[in-house]
Amino acid sequence: MMPRSTGPTAAIAGITPGIQSQGVWTGRRQLFVRFAGEAETAVLYNGEMLAKQVDRAVAHTALHSIALAGRDPLGSGPLIADAFARWQSSLPVMLDCDGQRPDDLAPVLGSLTMLQVTFEFGDAPALAERALSSLQSAASTKIGHALVLSPRDATSDGQVLRLVEQAHAAVPDVQIVLHPSPSGEKQPLDRRYATLVDQAMAIHRDIVLVLRVQGPVGVR
Repeated sequence: MMPRSTGPTAAIAGITPGIQSQGVWTGRRQLFVRFAGEAETAVLYNGEMLAKQVDRAVAHTALHSIALAGRDPLGSGPLIADAFARWQSSLPVMLDCDGQRPDDLAPVLGSLTMLQVTFEFGDAPALAERALSSLQSAASTKIGHALVLSPRDATSDGQVLRLVEQAHAAVPDVQIVLHPSPSGEKQPLDRRYATLVDQAMAIHRDIVLVLRVQGPVGVR
């Protein structure tokens, strides 16, 4: 059903508490607002509806923060800005995205505590450029900003270190989280990751190696 009030709308697949599986707040209990992808079952929200729903959820469960995530959350930037203009969160608010919409960030930055850009090492150089531009925008407004490196099995250590170098030059105070590649997540971690973190910290001091939590736990 279409919302009655005017304003921006977006399809949301769920508003559910769960445990963050990756990134700077891995293991934290968050309220996930998951924006829907194509063909995903969802409800159409406007800003007023989203603000009320999040307010109710926050009031009834213990949470560390709110995570705006899912499929391309910045594609729904006007809705995010509208919802948080109506309701001021008592909790930190994190936007978890791929960083590929730097020009769409400005309207939502005032609603955020943390911008988390998750980078999965595609082939196009422009992907890294846009991701770092998004982090620069967050840094300029003094909100938290983190780069999550999520290498594939085929990603080389050289590619990881090159991005660390680029991030350090573009956003010197960025927090960097490195997750092992899928095959590298098997315990115990091999010496490769000890060496990789050593090399990365020679470039940028604020970097941490974190194993993902399978999940996000509690979110369906």
